[in-house]
Amino acid sequence: MASTPSPKKCSRFSFRRKRDDSGSKNSSLLVESPKFISQEEAINIDQELFNEYKFSVDQLMELAGLSVATAIAKSYPVQDMGKKGTLLVVCGPGNNGGDGLVCARHLKLFGYEPTIFYPKRTNKTLYESLTIQCQEMDIPFLSFLPDVKLIDDSYNLVVDALFGFSFKPPVRPDFEDCLKKLKNLSIPVCSVDVPSGWDVENGGDDGLEPEFLISLTAPKQCSQFFRGKYHWLGGRFVPPSLASKYELNLPTYPGTECCVRLPPSPA
Repeated sequence: MASTPSPKKCSRFSFRRKRDDSGSKNSSLLVESPKFISQEEAINIDQELFNEYKFSVDQLMELAGLSVATAIAKSYPVQDMGKKGTLLVVCGPGNNGGDGLVCARHLKLFGYEPTIFYPKRTNKTLYESLTIQCQEMDIPFLSFLPDVKLIDDSYNLVVDALFGFSFKPPVRPDFEDCLKKLKNLSIPVCSVDVPSGWDVENGGDDGLEPEFLISLTAPKQCSQFFRGKYHWLGGRFVPPSLASKYELNLPTYPGTECCVRLPPSPA
């Protein structure tokens, strides 16, 4: 098993940090940890959702992206941000990137000013539609990823939606520069489902060290090695029979919440 990533040094923030103790605004959403699932289980659960339970890809992507945006808004309120609420969403070519596009659209509706970097666009109708939806919301797309200092100076945080639970190391050469820049940022990085560059089960030292992680459907085994500040679970769509079959031990989402905050993993 890969060694546990060391905690990242304190980031420079352009917003006021919320308390993270029992008096925190988000403390009522903390729940006990559900099951950490393997890569094979994650793939099988997804296939059953599609084939047995008749969910569509775009339906689950919309629910996941909304969960990501909501958890980010709870962790980093726009009213506490400087730089006019700017953030950068970095999208990969697969479903994780699609979640990022949906997330960016909802963040725009929440009052943030997202910009998207989407270097390897997937030539499928779903992704083309998600891209057009963002463009019609006046969300700008970058043609290249700026250097580290410019990203730090221009944005409050970066959303990492590069690679999901189907990823297997090593990182492809065409994403190496992107990942290197994200690893050297001083602003917070918020990873979607799996921190990019991590082995889905074993974690790893070669990937990102995000401050925020939102697991989707159920946390993956690698999230046991997450040492950041905010760990959320999103995706309030798993049928009880499917959760029971895989013994997911999913939390009860309070009220109308689409995400819940998970406790820190043991050191």
